[in-house]
Amino acid sequence: MSVDITKVKYLPELRSVAELAEEIWNECFQGIISQEQIDYMVEKFQSLEAMCDQVEKQNYQYLAVRDGGELCGYIAVKPEEDDRFFLSKLYLRADKRGQGIARTMLERVFQEARNAGKKSVYLTVNKHNDRAVAVYKKIGFELTDSVVTDIGSGFVMDDYIFTYVL
Repeated sequence: MSVDITKVKYLPELRSVAELAEEIWNECFQGIISQEQIDYMVEKFQSLEAMCDQVEKQNYQYLAVRDGGELCGYIAVKPEEDDRFFLSKLYLRADKRGQGIARTMLERVFQEARNAGKKSVYLTVNKHNDRAVAVYKKIGFELTDSVVTDIGSGFVMDDYIFTYVL
């Protein structure tokens, strides 16, 4: 395993991340949410346009994850105004799961949070995404809340909130 995690700095690279996001979301959320909601959420949160807006106007940062030089995952983070660091997105292609790459990705998130002077990392995860919930618990995240968020067009996100104290 030769994992390399780098900050996304240029539009062509962000475009590649957006293309990967669509692939991963269509695999990851099958059976958890409807195809209509997957399509809606990819367009609203994971499209190139949405990612550009997040980076340019909302203080998000994207990181590309490569294994052996091949783009296989991505991370999006955002430092909050308080002492928390928001892990917005952490996705890895199915064929790369179970190899310790997610742990490496999370360690990088923790490093970024510490570098930003934050005391904790928090995230939201779909309540029915059992695989992701198990990974976060194994790493040491604690369930701190649950929330149902209206995201428009008749869709909601039914999520747990997990927190990891640095």
